[in-house]
Amino acid sequence: MQPTALPEQSRAAVVDLGSNSVRLVVFEGRGRNPAIIFNEKAVLRLGRGLHQTGRLNEEGLDQALMVLYRYHALVRAMHADPFEILATAAVRDASNGPDFMQQVRRALPGVEVRILTGEQEARLSAAGLLCGIPQADGILSDIGGGSMEVVHLRAGLVEAAQTLPLGVLRLADRAQGDPIRARAIAEAALEQVPWLAQGVGRDLYLVGGAWRALARIHMEQTGYPLAIVHHYTVDREEARDLAGVIGGANRRQLERLPGISRRRVDDMPFAAVVLRRLLRATGAKRVVFSANGLREGWFMRLVSADAQAAPPLLAAGQEMAVRYGRSPTLPPDLANWTAPLFDTETQEALRLREAACWMSDIGSHDHPEYRAEQAFFRVLRQPAVALDHHARAFLALTLALRYDAEPDMAFLDTARMLLDIGSLRRAEVLGTALRLAYTLSGGTPELLAGTSIARDPTRLTLTLKQGSGVFAGESVTRRLDRLAQALGLEAATKVV
Repeated sequence: MQPTALPEQSRAAVVDLGSNSVRLVVFEGRGRNPAIIFNEKAVLRLGRGLHQTGRLNEEGLDQALMVLYRYHALVRAMHADPFEILATAAVRDASNGPDFMQQVRRALPGVEVRILTGEQEARLSAAGLLCGIPQADGILSDIGGGSMEVVHLRAGLVEAAQTLPLGVLRLADRAQGDPIRARAIAEAALEQVPWLAQGVGRDLYLVGGAWRALARIHMEQTGYPLAIVHHYTVDREEARDLAGVIGGANRRQLERLPGISRRRVDDMPFAAVVLRRLLRATGAKRVVFSANGLREGWFMRLVSADAQAAPPLLAAGQEMAVRYGRSPTLPPDLANWTAPLFDTETQEALRLREAACWMSDIGSHDHPEYRAEQAFFRVLRQPAVALDHHARAFLALTLALRYDAEPDMAFLDTARMLLDIGSLRRAEVLGTALRLAYTLSGGTPELLAGTSIARDPTRLTLTLKQGSGVFAGESVTRRLDRLAQALGLEAATKVV
């Protein structure tokens, strides 16, 4: 018996041919939140020694060709189109870079191969960041092995972009492996970008493998409960202290740090030096780490203008509703049905509530004994780039409670650690309300339409339309009482 064929999704693939590593990413679909289905990296350090020789590291060139040949074979087997190879700082600056690109073109005929300018690289990195944080406001820094791109963002728009020779490999070469020398080099380079000072009191967005490695170290040191770097945020002083510790540590001390990758040990002191100088140059109030960058920016060029304009948080909820839910028409009705429970609501809170309504049926095909836990972790750990850590925790807790989880269950600890008291209470009310709505309607818009809910200063009233097929049985009454208790109100039922 042949398995049932799944609907085909368009795929696209890009290779980031960098100074430190060569990475293939394959995307599926053309959604607002880039869906990565394959991600492979080879650390070749093509940019090592570039400052002294002016050439790509000869030892890595043959290996790079082999890796690219493998990537091409993978892309063809996955039927990804378009497929493009983007070469960045090392190839751009090396005297043998153009010759190497010609070798690549001969080895992979028909494959689009581009050497990006520094500004193109910076703008693609900005587009990648903005696909997850569309209103980003501050300074973006994308650090690689050969260069560091900086971008001035104001409310989601690129105002200026520049590339600097401050990649971790190049900086180490220029400083002859001495972090103290690296400080002066980094300071001199950053002084050439006067608009960095406009970052005072705003955010510093960090993109790139070396920055992500710093974030993981900080997560381990602080016992952070969610191992997702994307949207991880620390305040200025914490970032400054972290950079000071890493920048002043010797190799032995670095190797003992929890969370550090052995392949990154040599890079960390130089990344830390640059971070500390960036904090001084920008005056940023906090640091926001992003897993999105050049590759996601490249992907966003393939996404339609309408899809790009969609709020990414709602798009993430809608994508989950289509993938896991039963009725794509019910979530807007749920948003309207729950609205009377939240008479004062910020725009951000409204978006979260709407997203929760879109995600509210994602456990419908799971085993009933594990729906709450499955829904919780599916939301908390989903790859959607739009969700910061607060949103992940709030939505995950809301969905667990929608599936009748007890608030003190151990698997909810992560959410409780990431949310304040107000957010916890709001998640409890929304999750309990969604549970009641599904009990009433069976997940159908037709039955939900026969009900409504309203609150006044003392009472929560559920109204049922006579003849609609909905009645206040034991389970409805119990869940209405629970919702009223969460709101500190008395429960009442009315039939009209």
